[in-house]
Amino acid sequence: MMSLLIKCPNCGLRSVYEFIFGGEFKERPKINDDSLKWVNYVYLQDNPAGLRLEWIYHRYGCKRWFLAERDTLTSKVFRTYLRKEEG
Repeated sequence: MMSLLIKCPNCGLRSVYEFIFGGEFKERPKINDDSLKWVNYVYLQDNPAGLRLEWIYHRYGCKRWFLAERDTLTSKVFRTYLRKEEG
């Protein structure tokens, strides 16, 4: 049986077991934003069906955080990239 593969931007294709899921990507509120924005940022997740942007940590490789565009229905990862590459 073959496990799901994720392409680390630094290390290439690796087994999903090398990574830690860090939750959905959301823009962080500004330091002076009201408390409701911070509560939503910390505690609420949209959890949509379909394409979603998520944080992934490569714990057994380069030890870097990166973003992955993943389909929540199929678990297929379409694209991975470091935050600075976002365009």
